[in-house]
Amino acid sequence: MEFRSPEFKTRAVHALHDANLQKALSNTKAGFVVKRAQAAEAMPEFEALRDTAAEIKDHVLNNLDHYLEKYEAAVTAAGGHVHYAADAEDARRIILGICKKANAKRITKGKSMVSEEMGLNEALIADGYEVVETDLGEYIIQLADEPPSHIIAPAIHKTKDQVADLFAAAHHKPRKTDRAALVAEAREVLREKYFTAEVGITGGNFLVAETGSSVIVTNEGNGDLTQTLARVHIVTSGIERVIPTLDDLSVFLRILARSATGQETESYTTFSTGPRREGDIDGPEDYHVVLLDNGRSKMLGSRFQAMLRCIRCGACMNHCPVYGSIGGHAYGWVYPGPMGSVLTPLIKGMDGTYDLPNACTLNGRCKSVCPVRIPLPDLLREVRHQQYRKNMTPKRQKQALKLWRYVAERPKLYHFAERIGVRVLASMANGKGKLRSLPFDPGWTGARDLPAPTGRTFLELWQAKRGDQ
Repeated sequence: MEFRSPEFKTRAVHALHDANLQKALSNTKAGFVVKRAQAAEAMPEFEALRDTAAEIKDHVLNNLDHYLEKYEAAVTAAGGHVHYAADAEDARRIILGICKKANAKRITKGKSMVSEEMGLNEALIADGYEVVETDLGEYIIQLADEPPSHIIAPAIHKTKDQVADLFAAAHHKPRKTDRAALVAEAREVLREKYFTAEVGITGGNFLVAETGSSVIVTNEGNGDLTQTLARVHIVTSGIERVIPTLDDLSVFLRILARSATGQETESYTTFSTGPRREGDIDGPEDYHVVLLDNGRSKMLGSRFQAMLRCIRCGACMNHCPVYGSIGGHAYGWVYPGPMGSVLTPLIKGMDGTYDLPNACTLNGRCKSVCPVRIPLPDLLREVRHQQYRKNMTPKRQKQALKLWRYVAERPKLYHFAERIGVRVLASMANGKGKLRSLPFDPGWTGARDLPAPTGRTFLELWQAKRGDQ
């Protein structure tokens, strides 16, 4: 996937003025948030499970070498193969070698953000393979030649009419507008691909060290068909996705769907443990797991280790006001939203990623809903601190911060400036209660109105209220 994070500001402005995108985002903003809250409230032990999940993850990360060795041994005992990839280029080389050995022509793929991180599709297509995404959202954006804009709902930025246009152009069938009819059409087109693919590639939501199993959770069943009908099954996953036991897995399965989509559980939870054995009626003849590092090991033992707890549920971006306004493509790489604003600078480097953590309002909603309690606001602040220490902060911003500090350290001056400011802004609103533009900073009001102050500061209003009591 092409790295375009340096264009964040330009892409964000474009997103704010994209009518179709804003319509698509408005259709989905409330759904994930409300359903997640309802699912959490319906489970009394939900908060305790979050604590347990965080503890399991911390234990694994502190002993990652042990659990990776244990997982590899279990996979090997089951007849599979584990490959370690230091970076994306290494991972592509390994997977291309497996596909070449299998004499593959067609490859089906389940949804995998790690394969996006690898830039796998582009490499496979460049080497002459036909690559077919089988997750409906991934299939839609493949037709549109676009990257995913959300880690669990990759086509969340598309409207129904846009999908109808894509299907009509690609399938050469009469244009349909009914959602059920569009799904049925995609299923019909994809069905033949499953039976003729030599290689199936899936992600791995969890890797169980105890059994050597890879586990995926889906709502469409495409992952099952992808990994059981092809002769070769390749699992792509990050090194941090390993967990100790099946009992531990049950903890994560109880919080993953509730955090992601508000469901009690996904429609399909699928375990794969090695290739087909004697007596099995289906399954691959060859089974490979490609474990990607790509900067993850550098996070171990650092201030950012907690980021490796992430189970890719998408809750942080579902609740993020910035993501909810601009969608995922503005972030310019695989991982959008709060988690991406931490991961992208750590994986791709600080150069070209300055705007990502600085776009965050640090409102803390991401931390409050993360199922494994990743302190995302703290990590975002730490990225900012590192940027500052690397002298990446723009000169004007540094000067503004120095001025702010000077005023904030002098309460009388601060309150005087505050009183002047709210009165000026209130007069500019002309009694309309909102500001259509701001002096010196038009970006704040480029795509929205700013509520105008009443003309009195909070402290003045509070003091007046205390005086009435």
